[in-house]
Amino acid sequence: MFTVTDEARKALDAHFEDRDLASIRIYLAPGGCSGPILALAMDNPTDEDSVLAADPYSFCINKDLLDKTGALTVDINCQGFVVESKNPLGGGGCGSCGGGCGN
Repeated sequence: MFTVTDEARKALDAHFEDRDLASIRIYLAPGGCSGPILALAMDNPTDEDSVLAADPYSFCINKDLLDKTGALTVDINCQGFVVESKNPLGGGGCGSCGGGCGN
């Protein structure tokens, strides 16, 4: 299952308001002490990708990565777009590197 929240869709609409639509890649990015995170970038799909439709938007993700993530939700918060997966890929959380979020 693939979902784009209404809030994320509004942000995408605003971003593409004066731009041509482009494919959006969901990829695994380094995430600091919390481990890798799913992120977004403009990119064209390849033969190794699955294409996920959220009309009028098109997202692509590596097939192997999609198998690991399970269901995905694209949302937005005060820091920008977030991609949540049914099967989290992250590490031990903020405190795992010895610092913690409050430091």
